[in-house]
Amino acid sequence: MNKKILITATILGILSIVLGAFAAHGLKELISEEAQHTFETGVRYQMYHAIFLLFVGSTSLISLKAKTRIFYLVLIGILFFSGSIYGLATNQLTGFNFKSIGFITPIGGLLLIISWIILLINFLKMKTDIS
Repeated sequence: MNKKILITATILGILSIVLGAFAAHGLKELISEEAQHTFETGVRYQMYHAIFLLFVGSTSLISLKAKTRIFYLVLIGILFFSGSIYGLATNQLTGFNFKSIGFITPIGGLLLIISWIILLINFLKMKTDIS
């Protein structure tokens, strides 16, 4: 599971950089400044959670059960949160009205929050301090 988490985290990080560069250069003339900021929010949260998964996949302080839950929550959370933000920010460029699925944005955010709560619970259950 650690290898899967680390590979996924790395791919999400790479995609964050690519999407950020695309927003800064490719979308600059196509969408409003407000939409660019919205897109950048999606990129930022994707990168934050790529780094989060790098930690989760590389530590022995978290149980396998917690790692698995965190992995899937973050993956779906990024897809819903950042993915819907990317769609909403570029809505005027596509034939699909992303506003119709905008309700998944807060669901994705909630899944990301829950993943952090699982990490907290896992740490609270630790029997000893880390030396």
